[in-house]
Amino acid sequence: MRVTVIDYKAGNLTSVLKALRHLGAETLVADGDLSLVETAERIVLPGVGHFAATERLDATGLTGAIRAAIARGVPFLGICVGMQWLYAGSSEAPEQAGLGHFAERCERFPDGHEKVPHVGWNSIDVREDSRLLKGVGAGEFVYFTHSYKAPVTADTAAVTQYIEPFASAVERGNVMGVQFHPEKSGETGLKILRSFLGWNAEGTK
Repeated sequence: MRVTVIDYKAGNLTSVLKALRHLGAETLVADGDLSLVETAERIVLPGVGHFAATERLDATGLTGAIRAAIARGVPFLGICVGMQWLYAGSSEAPEQAGLGHFAERCERFPDGHEKVPHVGWNSIDVREDSRLLKGVGAGEFVYFTHSYKAPVTADTAAVTQYIEPFASAVERGNVMGVQFHPEKSGETGLKILRSFLGWNAEGTK
Protein backbone atom coordinates (compact mmCIF):
# COMPACT_ATOMS: atom_id res chain seq x y z
CA MET A 1 0.00 0.00 0.00
CA ARG A 2 1.37 3.40 -1.03
CA VAL A 3 0.69 6.40 1.23
CA THR A 4 1.36 10.02 0.32
CA VAL A 5 2.25 12.02 3.43
CA ILE A 6 1.87 15.79 3.13
CA ASP A 7 4.81 17.88 4.39
CA TYR A 8 3.86 21.50 5.00
CA LYS A 9 6.73 22.15 7.41
CA ALA A 10 4.53 21.89 10.50
CA GLY A 11 3.80 18.19 10.81
CA ASN A 12 5.17 15.45 13.01
CA LEU A 13 6.55 13.90 9.85
CA THR A 14 9.31 11.57 11.06
CA SER A 15 7.28 9.61 13.59
CA VAL A 16 4.29 9.32 11.25
CA LEU A 17 6.48 7.96 8.47
CA LYS A 18 8.12 5.53 10.89
CA ALA A 19 4.76 4.18 12.08
CA LEU A 20 3.41 3.76 8.54
CA ARG A 21 6.57 2.00 7.39
CA HIS A 22 6.44 -0.26 10.45
CA LEU A 23 3.02 -1.38 9.19
CA GLY A 24 4.45 -2.17 5.77
CA ALA A 25 3.28 0.89 3.85
CA GLU A 26 5.33 2.44 1.08
CA THR A 27 5.50 6.16 1.86
CA LEU A 28 5.94 9.16 -0.42
CA VAL A 29 6.44 12.69 0.94
CA ALA A 30 4.69 15.52 -0.92
CA ASP A 31 6.13 18.99 -0.36
CA GLY A 32 4.57 21.04 -3.12
CA ASP A 33 4.82 18.16 -5.63
CA LEU A 34 1.19 18.01 -6.71
CA SER A 35 1.73 14.91 -8.87
CA LEU A 36 2.22 12.82 -5.72
CA VAL A 37 -1.23 13.91 -4.54
CA GLU A 38 -2.82 13.51 -7.97
CA THR A 39 -1.70 9.85 -8.10
CA ALA A 40 -2.11 9.06 -4.39
CA GLU A 41 -3.69 5.85 -3.12
CA ARG A 42 -3.89 7.15 0.47
CA ILE A 43 -3.17 10.61 1.89
CA VAL A 44 -2.08 11.47 5.43
CA LEU A 45 -1.81 15.05 6.67
CA PRO A 46 0.12 15.23 9.97
CA GLY A 47 0.05 18.42 11.99
CA VAL A 48 1.77 20.00 14.96
CA GLY A 49 1.76 23.63 16.03
CA HIS A 50 -0.24 26.64 14.85
CA PHE A 51 -3.25 26.47 12.53
CA ALA A 52 -1.82 29.41 10.54
CA ALA A 53 0.87 27.07 9.17
CA THR A 54 -1.78 25.45 6.96
CA GLU A 55 -1.53 28.56 4.76
CA ARG A 56 1.35 26.75 3.05
CA LEU A 57 -1.17 24.20 1.75
CA ASP A 58 -2.96 27.00 -0.07
CA ALA A 59 0.24 28.68 -1.28
CA THR A 60 1.64 25.48 -2.84
CA GLY A 61 -1.62 24.36 -4.46
CA LEU A 62 -1.86 21.35 -2.16
CA THR A 63 -5.29 22.38 -0.88
CA GLY A 64 -6.83 22.13 -4.34
CA ALA A 65 -5.00 18.89 -5.11
CA ILE A 66 -6.17 17.33 -1.85
CA ARG A 67 -9.75 18.48 -2.45
CA ALA A 68 -9.68 16.85 -5.90
CA ALA A 69 -8.21 13.63 -4.49
CA ILE A 70 -10.95 13.44 -1.86
CA ALA A 71 -13.56 13.95 -4.58
CA ARG A 72 -12.03 10.97 -6.44
CA GLY A 73 -12.56 8.84 -3.35
CA VAL A 74 -8.96 8.68 -2.11
CA PRO A 75 -8.93 7.86 1.63
CA PHE A 76 -7.66 10.84 3.63
CA LEU A 77 -6.50 10.96 7.26
CA GLY A 78 -5.75 14.21 9.09
CA ILE A 79 -3.81 14.08 12.37
CA CYS A 80 -4.02 16.75 15.11
CA VAL A 81 -3.91 20.12 13.27
CA GLY A 82 -4.40 18.01 10.14
CA MET A 83 -7.81 17.04 11.51
CA GLN A 84 -8.66 20.62 12.48
CA TRP A 85 -7.83 21.72 8.93
CA LEU A 86 -10.74 19.61 7.68
CA TYR A 87 -13.13 22.13 9.27
CA ALA A 88 -14.08 25.61 8.07
CA GLY A 89 -11.37 27.13 10.25
CA SER A 90 -10.08 27.69 13.76
CA SER A 91 -10.17 30.57 16.20
CA GLU A 92 -6.41 30.06 16.55
CA ALA A 93 -5.98 31.77 13.16
CA PRO A 94 -9.35 33.30 12.21
CA GLU A 95 -8.04 34.69 8.92
CA GLN A 96 -6.89 31.26 7.67
CA ALA A 97 -9.56 29.06 6.08
CA GLY A 98 -9.61 25.31 6.52
CA LEU A 99 -10.64 22.81 3.87
CA GLY A 100 -14.30 23.19 4.84
CA HIS A 101 -15.17 19.50 4.47
CA PHE A 102 -16.91 19.90 7.83
CA ALA A 103 -18.84 23.13 8.27
CA GLU A 104 -18.02 23.77 11.93
CA ARG A 105 -15.04 25.65 13.36
CA CYS A 106 -12.46 24.60 15.95
CA GLU A 107 -12.22 26.59 19.18
CA ARG A 108 -9.80 26.84 22.09
CA PHE A 109 -10.59 24.91 25.25
CA PRO A 110 -12.34 27.20 27.74
CA ASP A 111 -10.53 28.08 30.92
CA GLY A 112 -11.22 25.53 33.62
CA HIS A 113 -9.64 23.62 36.47
CA GLU A 114 -7.57 21.59 34.01
CA LYS A 115 -4.56 23.05 32.26
CA VAL A 116 -4.50 24.03 28.60
CA PRO A 117 -3.01 22.62 26.44
CA HIS A 118 -4.43 19.14 26.88
CA VAL A 119 -1.30 16.98 26.93
CA GLY A 120 -1.00 13.30 27.70
CA TRP A 121 -3.00 10.08 27.59
CA ASN A 122 -6.78 10.13 27.60
CA SER A 123 -9.52 7.71 26.68
CA ILE A 124 -11.77 7.75 23.63
CA ASP A 125 -15.44 6.79 23.47
CA VAL A 126 -15.83 5.25 20.00
CA ARG A 127 -18.97 5.36 17.86
CA GLU A 128 -20.01 1.78 17.15
CA ASP A 129 -20.20 2.14 13.36
CA SER A 130 -16.82 3.85 12.91
CA ARG A 131 -14.75 2.07 10.28
CA LEU A 132 -11.52 3.87 11.12
CA LEU A 133 -11.76 2.92 14.79
CA LYS A 134 -13.08 -0.59 14.27
CA GLY A 135 -11.64 -2.92 16.89
CA VAL A 136 -10.76 -0.14 19.33
CA GLY A 137 -12.31 -1.04 22.66
CA ALA A 138 -14.27 1.24 24.95
CA GLY A 139 -12.00 3.44 27.02
CA GLU A 140 -8.75 2.70 25.20
CA PHE A 141 -6.15 5.42 25.71
CA VAL A 142 -4.37 7.52 23.09
CA TYR A 143 -1.91 10.41 23.25
CA PHE A 144 -3.01 14.06 22.88
CA THR A 145 -1.28 17.42 22.73
CA HIS A 146 -3.50 20.35 21.69
CA SER A 147 -5.17 23.57 22.84
CA TYR A 148 -7.89 23.73 20.17
CA LYS A 149 -10.63 21.18 19.58
CA ALA A 150 -13.46 20.28 17.24
CA PRO A 151 -17.11 20.17 18.36
CA VAL A 152 -19.12 16.99 18.76
CA THR A 153 -21.42 16.58 15.74
CA ALA A 154 -23.07 13.84 13.67
CA ASP A 155 -19.70 13.25 11.95
CA THR A 156 -17.88 12.59 15.23
CA ALA A 157 -16.41 9.07 15.36
CA ALA A 158 -15.04 9.31 18.92
CA VAL A 159 -15.51 11.64 21.87
CA THR A 160 -13.06 12.51 24.63
CA GLN A 161 -13.70 14.44 27.83
CA TYR A 162 -11.28 17.18 28.85
CA ILE A 163 -12.84 20.27 30.44
CA GLU A 164 -15.77 19.48 28.13
CA PRO A 165 -16.56 16.79 25.53
CA PHE A 166 -14.84 17.24 22.17
CA ALA A 167 -14.45 15.28 18.94
CA SER A 168 -11.32 13.17 19.21
CA ALA A 169 -12.01 11.54 15.83
CA VAL A 170 -14.17 12.46 12.88
CA GLU A 171 -15.29 10.42 9.90
CA ARG A 172 -17.44 11.04 6.84
CA GLY A 173 -17.09 8.96 3.70
CA ASN A 174 -13.43 8.66 2.74
CA VAL A 175 -12.38 11.58 4.96
CA MET A 176 -11.16 10.83 8.48
CA GLY A 177 -9.35 12.74 11.18
CA VAL A 178 -7.97 12.12 14.65
CA GLN A 179 -7.13 14.83 17.18
CA PHE A 180 -4.70 12.53 18.98
CA HIS A 181 -1.40 11.21 17.64
CA PRO A 182 -1.80 7.57 16.57
CA GLU A 183 1.94 7.41 15.83
CA LYS A 184 2.57 8.05 19.54
CA SER A 185 -0.31 5.96 20.90
CA GLY A 186 1.25 2.52 21.12
CA GLU A 187 -0.67 -0.53 19.95
CA THR A 188 -3.98 1.32 19.88
CA GLY A 189 -2.54 3.91 17.52
CA LEU A 190 -1.05 1.25 15.28
CA LYS A 191 -4.41 -0.51 15.19
CA ILE A 192 -6.04 2.70 13.92
CA LEU A 193 -3.36 3.30 11.28
CA ARG A 194 -3.67 -0.32 10.17
CA SER A 195 -7.43 0.18 9.77
CA PHE A 196 -6.79 3.26 7.62
CA LEU A 197 -4.38 1.35 5.42
CA GLY A 198 -6.99 -1.37 4.90
CA TRP A 199 -9.92 0.98 4.30
CA ASN A 200 -11.58 1.33 0.92
CA ALA A 201 -14.57 3.15 -0.51
CA GLU A 202 -16.87 0.18 0.05
CA GLY A 203 -15.87 -0.04 3.70
CA THR A 204 -14.51 -3.57 3.36
CA LYS A 205 -11.10 -4.91 4.23
